Amino acid sequence: MLSSPRMKTREMQNEVLESAKEFPVVAIYGPRQSGKTTLSRMCFPDRPWISFESPDYRRLVESDPRGFLDGLTEGAILDEIQRVPELLSYLQENVDRDGRPGRFVLTGSHQAKLKNEVAQSLAGRTAILTLLPYTRAESVQDGAAAGADDIFEAIFKGGYPRLHEQRIRPQRFFASYVATYLEQDLPGLLEIRNRKAFTDFLFLLAARTGSVFNASSLANDLGVSSPTIRAWVSALEESNLILVLRPWFRNAVSQATKSPKIYFTDTGLAAWLARCVRKEDVEGGLLRGGLYENHVIVEVCKRLLNSGETPDLYYYRDKQRREVDLIVSRQGRLTPVEIKSAATFSPDFAKGLRYFRETFVDADAGIIVFNGDFPSASFQDNALCNPLRDGWLSKILG
Repeated sequence: MLSSPRMKTREMQNEVLESAKEFPVVAIYGPRQSGKTTLSRMCFPDRPWISFESPDYRRLVESDPRGFLDGLTEGAILDEIQRVPELLSYLQENVDRDGRPGRFVLTGSHQAKLKNEVAQSLAGRTAILTLLPYTRAESVQDGAAAGADDIFEAIFKGGYPRLHEQRIRPQRFFASYVATYLEQDLPGLLEIRNRKAFTDFLFLLAARTGSVFNASSLANDLGVSSPTIRAWVSALEESNLILVLRPWFRNAVSQATKSPKIYFTDTGLAAWLARCVRKEDVEGGLLRGGLYENHVIVEVCKRLLNSGETPDLYYYRDKQRREVDLIVSRQGRLTPVEIKSAATFSPDFAKGLRYFRETFVDADAGIIVFNGDFPSASFQDNALCNPLRDGWLSKILG
C-alpha cells in the first residue's frame, strides 16, 4: 500500500468528500487514466489502497471474500473493482452490518459491467460519480500547461492527467492509449472478432465528430451490420469514452431530428483517432468546427459531473435544418447554446437561437460561444462568451 500521490486539485474533490459523509460506499466511474485512483487517494490519504490489478489481491478475494473485507475494519479504496465482481455481494453484506458513511471507495473502468453489478448488489448504499479527464481549468492550474491561451492547443492535447503531469507528447500518449486499450482491451471485452473493422469504426466516428449519427451509413462503410455499430457505440458510451448527445423534442410528432450526435469525452483522443497529428491539423483542418464544438459541450458536461449532477444535455435540429448546437436543461431552465469556432462575430450566429426562443417560449434567450472578441455594441439579448475567458461556463449554467 503506497502513500497518496500528489496531484492537481480536481473539481470533483468536494463532491467525493461530501458523498462520503452520506453513503457507506462511493463509486467513481470513468475512462481509463482519467485520474480516478489518484483522486480517491488524494481525498482519503490515510485509507488503505488495494488494486485488483494485482493477482495476489484477486486470489485473496477468491479464497476468502468475507475474511478479506472483515480485515478492512476502517474501509479501503478498492481499485479496479470490476476485476472481482463477486466481491460486491459480500461488500453489501459487510456495509449492511457496518453502515458508517465513507468506509469504501470503489473505482473501475469498463463501466457497463461494473454499473450492473453495483446496481444489483449495492443499490441505495452507493453514491455514483463519474470522473472524466481534466477540464481545461484543471489542466492549466499554476500555469503548468504550455499554450494555455491557445484553445486549439487545448483541444489537440485533451485532458488526460498523465499526458499533462508527465508532459508526454500527445502523439506518444494517444498511440499507446489506443493500441493498448481501444484496440486490445475493449475489443476483447466486447468479444469483437473483426478488430480491423472496429479500428476503422473508431476513425470514422472521430472524423464525424459533431455530425448527426447514422448507423446505417457507418455499417455500409465498414461492411458490418447496423446493430453491430449500435452495440459498439453503446460500449463506448458505457465506458465514458463518448458522449451521445440526443436530440431535444417535445413530442413524438415533432419535426425535430430524432438521431443523436456523437462527441468524445476527450478532444485529444478524438483528434488522434481522426488522424490530426499536430495542433495545426485541428486549427486549420476540416474538423476545426466539430472539435471546437466538442470541447465546449464536454466542458459543460464535466462541470455538471464534477458537481455531482447528471448532465441533461441535448441538441436541436428540425427538418428545415434549423439547429441549436446545445440545449442545457437544468433546474427548470432551458438554455440554448450556439457554438462557433470562427474568430469573427456574425449576427447570423443567433439565427437558430432566435427561432428556438420564438418556438419554445420557456427557453432562455440563449448563449453564443465563439472564438473571437466581442463586438463593442451589445447583441440583442443573447449573452456572448469565449471559452478562453473566465466565467463563460457560469453564463451557460447560471
